[in-house]
Amino acid sequence: MAQKSHRVVVIGAGMGGLASAIRLAHAGCDVTVLEAADAPGGKMRTLPSRAGPVDAGPTVMTLKPIFDELFEDVGAHLADYVVLHKETVLARHWWSDGSTLDLFADPAESEAAVHAFAGGQAAKEFKGFAAQARALFEAFEGPMMQAPDPALGSLTKHVLKTPSLIAAMGPLSTLASCLARRFSDQRLRQLFGRYATYVGGSPYASPAVLGLIWHAEAQGVWRVDGGMHQLARGLESLAIKLGARFQYGTAVARIDSQNGRAAGVHLADGTRILTDAVVFNGDPRALALGKLGQAPRASVSDGGLKPRSLSAQVWSFAAVPEGRDLVHHNVFFADDPQAEFDPLSQGHQPKDATLYVCAEDRGAGKTPAGPERFEIIINAPPVPQTGPAQSDEEEFSQCQSTTFPRLAQMGLRFSETPGRDSLTLPRDFATLFPGSAGSLYGRSPHGLMAAFQRPRARTALPGLYLAGGGAHPGAGIPMATLSGKHAAAAILKDLTSTSMFPATATLGGTSTGSRTMAAAPSPSSPS
Repeated sequence: MAQKSHRVVVIGAGMGGLASAIRLAHAGCDVTVLEAADAPGGKMRTLPSRAGPVDAGPTVMTLKPIFDELFEDVGAHLADYVVLHKETVLARHWWSDGSTLDLFADPAESEAAVHAFAGGQAAKEFKGFAAQARALFEAFEGPMMQAPDPALGSLTKHVLKTPSLIAAMGPLSTLASCLARRFSDQRLRQLFGRYATYVGGSPYASPAVLGLIWHAEAQGVWRVDGGMHQLARGLESLAIKLGARFQYGTAVARIDSQNGRAAGVHLADGTRILTDAVVFNGDPRALALGKLGQAPRASVSDGGLKPRSLSAQVWSFAAVPEGRDLVHHNVFFADDPQAEFDPLSQGHQPKDATLYVCAEDRGAGKTPAGPERFEIIINAPPVPQTGPAQSDEEEFSQCQSTTFPRLAQMGLRFSETPGRDSLTLPRDFATLFPGSAGSLYGRSPHGLMAAFQRPRARTALPGLYLAGGGAHPGAGIPMATLSGKHAAAAILKDLTSTSMFPATATLGGTSTGSRTMAAAPSPSSPS
């Protein structure tokens, strides 16, 4: 247990920051969480609509045991803070040829659905793919996801104990090429290739091992009562109960150092907070760009920051739908996946994109009356770092014209078309999350070694730690939650070492604006 005098400042109340705050407060640390927004959640945010707040960030909750563990480790129960519903239908998938496929929480139902969709050979292929995804997930969960500092050598030894994993990993294959060998039906290749986008990548450049994401989803998809933002609220409530303090609408100008270690933070209003450790729950690239001052600029290696992952165009609105029987998670596929991802890889928005539609008020057979809340997500490139960018008006107009006519063509129409205030573009994400360039998943997952290049919890600046989707083990709310566990464990270990000492009143460093803390750059500036 840490001494109560050990002060920890958590910058950012996203899932990683919340998870670390919970564990640190439970261990006896004096925890203060600083958040520039007016609510917790980070990217798990909402926008107003006439049907109530609608999600404008992550929509899929998987790997529930990770959240159960977080609560149980501090003597609490998830069910006392958040109401969850396990979905019977994982997702409903649509193609423009009129075909549709539901995948289910029950593996036998999914196999039967694939058989009805594409025949007996496809069902056999799906069963083999599911078994392979499970083997990969179980092999990587311990030495990669749960390990605070995974090493290639230890993972290699683990894999060599089960040689069949080498072929399953497809070390020289992309996810797309692996799926092309696995499935004879192009639609199934497209469906499972989409899982690369869960971590901001293209199936044509992401490693084949990302097929394990299917098993994470197959274990269960959970709907959060009241919307995903309520999960963040639940974590916030637990952290407060354990003694953590939250300051919202609080911008941080810089992280200061003393004697070569992080020693405090300066707020945009001039307030100075001394601390023994800092958890940064923002995009690590912001540190390298100097958006948190000079002290942490060299705290993260360049290889952990680029290339950047995908961004998104996100609609959040309320309307009355007609024409299609929707479930909670729905995917309307583009006609040609290669023609979708090639432009994205070149920094352009495709003319025909896959459209993910979350019908937030549906699930477990529930069909509400009146306006419903919807979130539509379209993959997009991050904000260009060089060359001209589209104007805001041009990007909005293009997004509107490629979203709703396409859905209408595929049989889904809405009573009204949302306006600009219902749309979050990559330029908006770049402003909301300084240093990100609008990229939602941190470093790109492209390349076999990408997972090993993500920044770890400890940075090169002693006393400064990372949590969130930009740090190990990666993007997605379960992984961001695990990152908070890794950050807290590192801090508690370091707090008990002889090298730790209380912060004093002599601080150095220079101020740099940041919306994560202070003023954000304009949407057109590099970030």
